[in-house]
Amino acid sequence: MSTPISHPTAVTHQVTNQAPPLTGHDAADDPVLIEGVRREGAAWHLDDLHRFGHLVGSQEARGWADQANRHEPELHTHDRYGNRVDEVEFHPAYHSLMEATVGAGAAGTAWADQRPGAHVARAATFMVATMMEQGHMCPVSMTYAVVPALRRAPDLAKVYEPLLTSTVYDPGLRTPTGKRGLLAGMGMTEKQGGTDVRANTTGAAEQPDGTWRLRGHKWFTSAPMNDLFLVLAQAPGGLSCFLVPRVLPDGSRNTFRIQRLKDKLGNRSNASSEPEFDDTVAWLVGDEGKGVRTIIDMVTMTRLDCVLGSAGHIRESLAQAAHHTRHRAVFGAQLIDQPLMRNVLADLGLESEAATTLGLRLAGAADRAQRGDGQERAFLRLATAVSKYWVCKRQPAVVTEALECLGGNGYDEASGMPRLYREAPLNGIWEGSGNVNALDLLRALAREPASLDAFRTEIEAATGADRRLDTAWRELRDELVLTEDAPLRARRIIERAALVLQGSLLVRHAPAAVADTFCASRLAGDQGFAFGTLPPGTDFAALLERLPA
Repeated sequence: MSTPISHPTAVTHQVTNQAPPLTGHDAADDPVLIEGVRREGAAWHLDDLHRFGHLVGSQEARGWADQANRHEPELHTHDRYGNRVDEVEFHPAYHSLMEATVGAGAAGTAWADQRPGAHVARAATFMVATMMEQGHMCPVSMTYAVVPALRRAPDLAKVYEPLLTSTVYDPGLRTPTGKRGLLAGMGMTEKQGGTDVRANTTGAAEQPDGTWRLRGHKWFTSAPMNDLFLVLAQAPGGLSCFLVPRVLPDGSRNTFRIQRLKDKLGNRSNASSEPEFDDTVAWLVGDEGKGVRTIIDMVTMTRLDCVLGSAGHIRESLAQAAHHTRHRAVFGAQLIDQPLMRNVLADLGLESEAATTLGLRLAGAADRAQRGDGQERAFLRLATAVSKYWVCKRQPAVVTEALECLGGNGYDEASGMPRLYREAPLNGIWEGSGNVNALDLLRALAREPASLDAFRTEIEAATGADRRLDTAWRELRDELVLTEDAPLRARRIIERAALVLQGSLLVRHAPAAVADTFCASRLAGDQGFAFGTLPPGTDFAALLERLPA
């Protein structure tokens, strides 16, 4: 007679050893961020930053991010009667994201704030908002960036700048001056040229009343429901920059035909479009034939935001990884206490600290440059290209490793990590790909020697503090002397420049363990190329103390 098999417990499904959702926290509660904000002159903003951080870390905001990406924008080219309307419909969650972020001052508000550190305060807010959701940050960034370019047309700036610097999100196509706040965008690239905007064929003809008429197309214009756009077009005097409103001052619709929306890898909450202009009314901004020089003021600021956005995105990925490993046990211990996982998390934390410190240093330079500091302006010229290249390049690598920290859970859409993964390559492409920024560095070295002088001054402020940094800087100085093969070596040069710059900042401002480990792992010796290859003897406890709580 066989022994009966004992019956299993009546509980058929019990969830154990799973991390709870990362919500209900202050997303701005990051020592690296707070230290940087203080150091760069915006300590007065910290209370507001923490209030916004609590919103960003809330379950409600996380829900907005998920819904805005699951329910993508829809293009409506015509109304029911056959009239062209060229409108994009967004899910209510997208509008909630925009209202929160614009209301927190992450769009154009800093230009109207006379307090020292206003652009640093705005940068910190931008980084925290990116931790909530990246797609909606595109129109926020362009609205911030349009102001310095628009100031090249003082009469236009007088009308529109007060509304571009508003903290009110006021969606919908209406007469711009009748709204409480405006959003701006840009239309630069075309099918046949891409980055080579001088190949653009969109034409511009001046009218007797002083306005212009545009005819042509654009290949990649994001946030087409924004109120105003800076557009490049060929005028008789050469490539020029124009202001194109969606709605004209008399309340009529300007011709802005949206042919289709892009089907993108990520950034799904943000609509990116192909608009066509046909007798479209525009106003000249800057001098005729100087369109690139005019719009580059806008591009410079959006490149800064790419650095800030990538730093925020890196930090959010790290926060998710740290949270999961604190709540997940394997082989009898919490994941975060396993030696190899500690190595990975410490290495990711090092990358995040370097990116955040660098991003806020750029924001500080931008703030002081706007107040007339020529040295900071020169530093920003070279450092923006260097930082845009490297921090945006590191974002996909960090997100991939952070996702892996969650294992199979991280590959599940419900974790939110796949959305972060799809977003990760974006900032490295927009506002100039890696090659564009590497070549821009060479251009700055050849044409603007003051930028190298300012960069040298920044690095040498840390001279003598770490021999590995001193050696790396000495070697980099030789590479910064341009030779015939410089374009071939441009990525090598810009990568080393970024690492030396980050190293100098950490040596001056970070805890000793952070600076020492960065110099050891990024600037000297036989370094590992994967995250989690920090050498024995690293002060892991000190590094892990810097992780998000």
